[in-house]
Amino acid sequence: MPRFDDGGRVVGTEVRELNAPGPWTAPSEPIRSRVAFAAAHVVPHVGAENVPGAPAVVDWDATLAYRHQIWRYGLGVADAMDTAQRGMGLDWAATQELVRRSAAEAASVGGAIACGAGTDQLDPAAVEPGEQGLAAVVDAYREQVRVVQEAGAQVIVMASRALAKVARSADDYARVYDAVLAEADQPVILHWLGTMFDPALGGYWGSDSVDTATATFVDLIKAHQGKVDGVKVSLLDAGHEIGLRRTLAALDGSPVRLYTGDDFNYPELIAGDDQGYSDALLGIFAAIYPAASTALQAFDAQDATRGHAILASTEKLGRHIFCAPTYFYKTGVSFLSWLNGFQSGFQLVGGLHSGRSLAHLVQLARLADDCGMLLDPDLAAKRLGALLTVNGVDS
Repeated sequence: MPRFDDGGRVVGTEVRELNAPGPWTAPSEPIRSRVAFAAAHVVPHVGAENVPGAPAVVDWDATLAYRHQIWRYGLGVADAMDTAQRGMGLDWAATQELVRRSAAEAASVGGAIACGAGTDQLDPAAVEPGEQGLAAVVDAYREQVRVVQEAGAQVIVMASRALAKVARSADDYARVYDAVLAEADQPVILHWLGTMFDPALGGYWGSDSVDTATATFVDLIKAHQGKVDGVKVSLLDAGHEIGLRRTLAALDGSPVRLYTGDDFNYPELIAGDDQGYSDALLGIFAAIYPAASTALQAFDAQDATRGHAILASTEKLGRHIFCAPTYFYKTGVSFLSWLNGFQSGFQLVGGLHSGRSLAHLVQLARLADDCGMLLDPDLAAKRLGALLTVNGVDS
């Protein structure tokens, strides 16, 4: 593998024999110790016009086959989320088809499925603060909630760029979420996505102060506790998540899960402490699902030390895939999928496969090899060599 300097110039070559895959096992019975979803990406047709601004053209066979791998390893699939490029190439028409197809496939194998409901059929530039803007956001949310529920999937209420634009206060957020949760026919997952994942979500919950926003968020949960299965928090702040987890655990009434969305600190958050643990709804789990499943099976077997060690062995890979600018992490998930043979070409809808440098991708392959996540080393070596050749680098 080539080594690059900070300017992207090749400064040497590492001769490496790729490792065998890790000792990953599919479970023989349902995983019990944690509830875990992997937020999966979509695979485009390699010859289609999947360029910036073009409608998504999805390879449904490859996209759904990847989800079956996740279910086979005992994890749920979180679909139509930011990992599936909501607002970054996957338009609402393709999203609806994804929800319906994935939910049907989940039902065919008894797999868990939860899908994102947002407002991305709205153009944020076309809505303005005030009553009309808030009403448009509510209507958009309601439409998407109905699509997810009619497909038979659990609803994940996603953060809304349009709401971030039109809301003037925390009360506006409360009004919108009150209306949306009234539509829910089963408990939902609320998603708080940080600006590192989507810069358009600044000031969500009505404040740039995390503490103030958290208070508003908790008040919303208290007001609708019976309709909230859990919350997915993607702020990449382990201390904040632990504090929120303890606040939720102390609530009276029906329990509210904390689904970690922290793709940097997930080993310690899932392992937990003497006051509890986080469940998981993670984009990194779509990349490391065999290891994640094996770790959760260890937790099931009361072997917390092994469970934590397996997750920790993938932490460097996760931090690399999700490094800044974090919203390009989908490129890394897709790249590892390609190296492992789950898609015929290294592509993403909207041309997003160009979101990371060659040096970044080579280091990703190196880290994946270190933790046993190259599932077919011979194929991975062949594909990495081809990528290097196309990019003018001798492997």
